[in-house]
Amino acid sequence: MRSAPPRILLIAGEASGDIHGAGLVRELRRRLPELEVFGIGGDYLRREGMHTLVDTATVATMGFTEILGSAGRLLAAYRTVKRFLREERPNLVVLIDYPEFNMLLAKQAKKLGVPVFYYISPQVWAWRRGRVRKIADRVDRLGVVFPFEAELYNQVDAMNRAPRARPLAVFVGNPLVESVRPQRDAAATRRLHGLDPDRPLLAILPGSRKKEIGLLLEPALAAARLLRAEGWQAVIALAHTLTETDLSEALDGAPLGVPVVAGDTYDVVHAADAALVASGTATLETALLGRPMVIMYRVSPLTYAIARRMIRVDFIGMPNLILGRGVFPELVQDAVTPDNLVAAVRDVHARRAEMQSALEELHQKLGAPGAAGRAADLAQELIA
Repeated sequence: MRSAPPRILLIAGEASGDIHGAGLVRELRRRLPELEVFGIGGDYLRREGMHTLVDTATVATMGFTEILGSAGRLLAAYRTVKRFLREERPNLVVLIDYPEFNMLLAKQAKKLGVPVFYYISPQVWAWRRGRVRKIADRVDRLGVVFPFEAELYNQVDAMNRAPRARPLAVFVGNPLVESVRPQRDAAATRRLHGLDPDRPLLAILPGSRKKEIGLLLEPALAAARLLRAEGWQAVIALAHTLTETDLSEALDGAPLGVPVVAGDTYDVVHAADAALVASGTATLETALLGRPMVIMYRVSPLTYAIARRMIRVDFIGMPNLILGRGVFPELVQDAVTPDNLVAAVRDVHARRAEMQSALEELHQKLGAPGAAGRAADLAQELIA
């Protein structure tokens, strides 16, 4: 009798997880052509053949108070994937970031004896160090994408159990290293989008969620207007998860005043002289494109009050965390004002040589291309 094809349950609860999950599935299928994939995903995972139980857009959230507003959808999604896990017993559960949801599911998988692989582990080390121990207890293997994470997880794991035959966490490199690259030179991008070839260009990346742009877009555009008097031009690089209508609604219908480019973010950033970037994956993408940036972080007042009590790291932006020093200015919460943004843009533009050296150092720290393939090797080892 022919054996059943291997099946995995994969959870990608954020837009970036959908992209990285698709890369992992593509690599797994090269090793296991008959693999079947079910779970939470978006357009990228569907293109790789995922049977979507819940769409990523249904469960994507931003902060503590935002999660409360999405509680009903999150609970329904959790019940759906938990039922699949219990009734179908896949060969492997693959989790991508999305900590609270995935931690609960990992606990259920462990009870049922289904192995768990965590790819792109959540940044709990930044705000809830106790969760590192819980992840070590509930997960069979981690493919981590930042160099310091493997040592952290393995140290915690070693303190709580007998030595494993294989390390719990392995640094596989960062998938952005091979996926983030421009398709044309800066001059060609400026010509394509009608941007002045001689004026300095500010790229605005105000986030991938409606909540983010509602908090960051207005001060970023106000800063762009102030910089226009100094010769700058600006462009919004629109996230694939948003529309121009979303931008207009964030400003209550007021005109944007700058051009918007969709579907060409990497080239737009590559053509820029500096960028205003919402804290998150986009900061690493901007760094890999070799462009100086100002990092913006702003959430609801209650979310921020909670986060301040919990965060245990010195920096908000991942580029600064990886480098271990504050190279790129970080404007947080009430500091995200037009005047502060303008001053920060002037600062990074004036320190271009220092920025370039730091960006090259960061690129080296993120490892060699092939992260998804190395992660797929680790996941394949767990598929029974």
